[in-house]
Amino acid sequence: MSVGMRTEHEWRVTGMDCGACAAKVRGAVERLPGVADVDVAVMAERLRLMLDATQTSPESIEMAVRGVGFGIAAKGAQPETPKTGFVLPDGAFPAVAITPAADPAPQDDAPSGDAPAPSWHQTARGRLVIGTGILLAAAWAARLVLTADVAHWAFVLATLIGLFPVARRAVAMARARMPFTIEMLMSIAVTGALVIGEPEEAALVVFLFAVGELLESVSTGKARDSIHALSKLVPKTARLEEGRGTREIAVDRLGLGQVVQVRPGDRVPCDGEVIEGTSGVDESPVTGESVPSLKEPGSQIFAGSINTEAVLRVRVTKTAEDNTIARIVRLVAEAESARAPTERFIDRFSRVYMPAVVGAALMVALIPPLAFGLSWSDWSYRALALLLIGCPCALVISVPASIASALSTGARNGLLMKGGRVIEAAARITHVAFDKTGTLTHGRPRVTDMVELAGRKAEFLGLAAGVESGASHPLGQAICAEAVRQGVIPAVATAARALPGQGAEASIAGVTVRVGSPRLAEDLGALTEESRNRIAALESEGKTVVIVLCENVAQGLIALRDEPRADAAEAIAQLKDLGLTSVMLTGDNPRTAAAVAGRLGIDHRAGLMPEDKVAALGDLASGARVMMIGDGINDAPVLAAAHVGVAMGSGTDVALETADAAILRDRVTDAAEMIRLARATMTNIRQNIAIALGLKAVFLATTVLGITGLWIAIFADTGATVLVTLNALRLLTFRPSKVSGGDAGQAGELSRLA
Repeated sequence: MSVGMRTEHEWRVTGMDCGACAAKVRGAVERLPGVADVDVAVMAERLRLMLDATQTSPESIEMAVRGVGFGIAAKGAQPETPKTGFVLPDGAFPAVAITPAADPAPQDDAPSGDAPAPSWHQTARGRLVIGTGILLAAAWAARLVLTADVAHWAFVLATLIGLFPVARRAVAMARARMPFTIEMLMSIAVTGALVIGEPEEAALVVFLFAVGELLESVSTGKARDSIHALSKLVPKTARLEEGRGTREIAVDRLGLGQVVQVRPGDRVPCDGEVIEGTSGVDESPVTGESVPSLKEPGSQIFAGSINTEAVLRVRVTKTAEDNTIARIVRLVAEAESARAPTERFIDRFSRVYMPAVVGAALMVALIPPLAFGLSWSDWSYRALALLLIGCPCALVISVPASIASALSTGARNGLLMKGGRVIEAAARITHVAFDKTGTLTHGRPRVTDMVELAGRKAEFLGLAAGVESGASHPLGQAICAEAVRQGVIPAVATAARALPGQGAEASIAGVTVRVGSPRLAEDLGALTEESRNRIAALESEGKTVVIVLCENVAQGLIALRDEPRADAAEAIAQLKDLGLTSVMLTGDNPRTAAAVAGRLGIDHRAGLMPEDKVAALGDLASGARVMMIGDGINDAPVLAAAHVGVAMGSGTDVALETADAAILRDRVTDAAEMIRLARATMTNIRQNIAIALGLKAVFLATTVLGITGLWIAIFADTGATVLVTLNALRLLTFRPSKVSGGDAGQAGELSRLA
C-alpha cells in the first residue's frame, strides 16, 4: 500500500507491556522525517506506519525502536528478543505469522509447535527482581553484623547496581526526546535519595520498582495468552484425502477444493462444506454455543470446532489464513487500533500531566526552604517522592487493559467488536433497531401457498425459479428450493438483475419476467381488486407475498413465511430489562410485519426501502443512541448510518468485516450480551481511572505533608499499575449471558471461570 511517496511498513515489536510502552515506541518513530500514521498495538506486538524511504530508511526505524529498549523485526521474520519484557509465542496472530515468501520451502510435515513463553524468572525483569532482592537482603544483613559505614555503602552499592538498567533506559528515552518517563523520574528520585543520605530507602525503591515492572509484564502476558489461545483452536495438521488413502499435512498447506477427513474427537482443520457424513459438531470453541450442531452434506463447518460422533468428509472452502478463527484473531488484534475516545483523552492528558508533576516537585523542593527557611533535606525528600507518585503509567494503561480483556472475552463468546470506540459506543446505546429477515427470523422462509391468477402453478413457479436462480436473498432461495421439491425445472433466464427493495427481473424467451412485491405490481398497474384481496388475506396470516409478472401481467402469487427465531422474544425482553427500546425495520409489507412484531412484542416500521431504513434510523437517532442489527449485506447502508452497526452471521466475510461488530452465533439474545459486556467494560474502565487517580491523589497529599516517603511512593505508582491491570483482567472472567433478577439492567457480573 502506498500514499504519495509513502508506503506502509509493518514490524513486530517485542517487550511492550502497557500503554506507556506503546507511547515510547510511538514517540521514538514519530519524530523521524517521512513517518506518518503510526499505529502501535501492545497485545498484537505490532508497529505499523506510513514511511517515505527517501527521508528515513526502515533500518532507521528499527534502530530507533531498539534504542528505547524494545526488540523489533520485520513482519514475517523471526521475532527479536528484547532486552526486557515478554515475547508473544510465534503464530499467535495470523497477521504476523511467517508468510510463504519468508518460508519458500514448506514441508508436508506438521509445523513445529509454538515456543512456550518464558517463566518469569527467566526474563530480564525476573532476573533484575532476583538480583536486586539478593542485594537488598545482603545490605540488610550487613547492617546487622557489620559497622554502620559498611552497611551504608552496601545499600549504596545495591542501589547503584539495581538502578543501572533503569538509568540506561532513561538516557535512551531522553536521547529520543522523551525525557518525561517513569525511568527518568526513578533515576532522579533514587539518585536524589542517595545524595540526601537515604540509601536504605533508595535500595528498597529500586527493588519495589523492579517487582512492579515484573508484575506488569506477567499481567500483560496473561492478557495476551487469552488471545493466543484462540489461534490454538485450529489443529496443526489435517488428514488430506489422496486417491483411496489419506495423508497428514500441515493445515497451512491445504488448498481450496481439497477434501479432508475429520474423525470423531478431532478438531476440524479448516472452514469447509460437509460432502459426506452426518455428525454432531461442537462449535463452542468458535461461537460459544454449547449445544452441538448437526452437520450433514451441504452444511458449513468452522475450523476449530470439534467433531463428536462420526467421520465427516469436508471440502475446504477457506485457506488457513482466511478461516473463521484466523479472521477472528486478526480482528481482535486490529481492534486495538480503534482506540476509545476515553483512551485518546487520557493519552492527551498524560502528556501534560507528567511535566506538571515535575514542575510541582520543583516547587515543593524550592519554595518552602527559600520562602520559609525550612529544611532543604526534608523538602527535597518530599519532592523526590512526589516525582515517583506522579508517573501516569496506571492512568495510561487503565483503558487499553480493559479494552483488550473485553475484546478477548467477546471473541470467546462469539461477540466481535472492532475496538474501544465500538465498546464505548455500545455501552451508551439507548435504542436497538433490528432487521426482520435473517435477524429476528431465521432467514429461511418456505413457500406456504401458491395462488393461480393468469397462469398455472407449475408454469409460474418455473418462471420465478428461473429469475431467482443464483439469488442470495432468502425469499429467492426459498422459491428455488420449492421448485426443486416439486420437480419443476427452472426456466432459462438471461440478463437477470435485482430490483433493490422490490424484487428481481430477467428475460425468459424474450419476455421480461419480474418476481417482486405487491408494491412493485401495484406500481406497474398489474393488480386487480380480487388479487388485492387475496394478497391481503395471505399477509394477515403473517406471510410474505411475491407476485410473478410476465410483461406486467400477474401470473400468480407465491406466499412464504419465515418463522421468528426461538430466542427473538427473549432477546427483546432482555433488552427491555436493560432499559433499551427495540424496533423492527423491515421492507416487508405492514400486515406481515405487524404479525411478526406482535408475536415478539416489538414496535415496527414496515414497507421500507433501503433508503427509507436509513431515514427511519435517522429519526430514531435524533436525541438517542441507536444500535442497528442486520444481516450485513442488504442492510449495509443502515448499518453504516447507526451509531453501532452489528452484523448477524456465523463468521461470514461481511459479518466480520463490514459492520462495527458481529454476532457469530446467530442468536438474537447475543445483542443483549454485547451491551452487557460493553457496559461492564466501561464500568471497569471507570474503576481503573478511579484507582489510578484516587491512589495518586491520596499519596500526593500525604507526601507533601510528610506522612509517607519514597518506598510508599513507589507502591503508589507500581501498585496502582498492577491493581489497574489485575482489575482489567477480571473482564476475562465476565459471562455476558449470566443475568439475575436483581442485576437486570446493570453492567453484569464478574465471576470466576469455572
